[in-house]
Amino acid sequence: MSGFHEIRLPLALAFGAAGGPVLASSVVRLASGRESRNARWTSARRQWQLGGLKLRTDQAQELSAFFEARGGRVFGFRFRDPVDWMSCAPSGGIAAADQALGIGDGTTTSFQLTKHYSSGEASFARVIAKPVDGSVVVAVDGEAASGFDVDWTTGVVTFEAAPAEGAVLTAGFEFDVPARFDADKIEFAVEAPGVLRVTHAAVVEIAG
Repeated sequence: MSGFHEIRLPLALAFGAAGGPVLASSVVRLASGRESRNARWTSARRQWQLGGLKLRTDQAQELSAFFEARGGRVFGFRFRDPVDWMSCAPSGGIAAADQALGIGDGTTTSFQLTKHYSSGEASFARVIAKPVDGSVVVAVDGEAASGFDVDWTTGVVTFEAAPAEGAVLTAGFEFDVPARFDADKIEFAVEAPGVLRVTHAAVVEIAG
C-alpha cells in the first residue's frame, strides 16, 4: 500500500475512542410508497472519534508526534478496532479453524486471509490485509500447518508446497485496520495541570 506506515497507533492513545462500521446506501421513496434501497459501498468503512479522550501531557505529546510523523492525512497506519480485531469473538481464543482460507487445487500456493460475517442467510467476506505479526495459525484438513509464510503487509498466506486438491484450508489470526487521520489537525484542551483533553482527532479506515 503506497503512503502507508506499518505502525500501529498505540493502544493507550485510542482507549475510549468512539466509532464503528459505517455503510453508505441510497434510499428512494417511490410514488407507490415503497422504497428502492441500494448499497453505494460494497463493504463497511470504519470510523472513530478520539475527541473526548483525556491524556497525560506525555501521552498527548506522543499522539501529536504520531500525527506529525504521519503527515496528518498523508500516510496511513494500523489501528486496532476495539470491537473487532480477532478471527474469533473477543472473549475467545484464536484457533486455526476460525476462518475459511480456501480450498486447495494442487497448484495454488497463495491465499488471502479473510473474515466471514454471517447473520441468518446473509454473509459477507472481509479481506484482512493487516494481520498482526506472529498471530496467524493455519490448518489443512483440520491439522496444524507449519510450511507457510505470511505477508504481514497484505494478509496473503503462501505455502511452501501447494495444498492438495480438495484440501480444506482454515486460519486464525489477530488483525489491525488500515486507517488514516480524517483531518489535517488535532486539537487539545487543558483539563487540569498535566492533563489534556483531545477535542478533535478523527480516524477513518482506508482500503487495504
